[in-house]
Amino acid sequence: MKKLLLFLSVLSIGTTLLIQNNTTVNPEKEIAVINQLLDDWHKAAANADYNGYFGKIANDGRYIGTDAAENWDKKAFETFSKPYFDKGRAWDFKPVERNIYFSKNGKVAWFDELLDTWMKGCRGSGVLEKEGKEWKIKHYVLSMTVPNDVTKEVIPLKAKYEDAYIEKLKGKK
Repeated sequence: MKKLLLFLSVLSIGTTLLIQNNTTVNPEKEIAVINQLLDDWHKAAANADYNGYFGKIANDGRYIGTDAAENWDKKAFETFSKPYFDKGRAWDFKPVERNIYFSKNGKVAWFDELLDTWMKGCRGSGVLEKEGKEWKIKHYVLSMTVPNDVTKEVIPLKAKYEDAYIEKLKGKK
């Protein structure tokens, strides 16, 4: 019995060490991989590469657009986006700044990026999860930036579109 307990203890410690070693992340390497994935993702949209774009989003991924009503699962986002891709050009977002962070186990990463777009400055932020050896976009949020100095001017423009939508959502609670 003592030999069995000793064996199980050694096995448990060995397994714990092995698991810990397998979950360590090399930040520089993974940051480079994620930067490339996100750059390729944005390029795929600019080049209307439908499969290249949607292949980087997890099957259960979400995309939150700039409009208050744009909160899509992958399938709905594909349906919305397909006509743009079919025309030969979807959208062209160029990252000018990006920050990437990791969970302790290295299997989840989140990022924020400042983008140069036809809407001027936009913010993108998202969550990626490592599926096997490949990163997938689980959640992406695109937001238009509003300079603080013009917020009061922008609010009335937004209000005429968003007030009714917000009230509708409040009524669903």
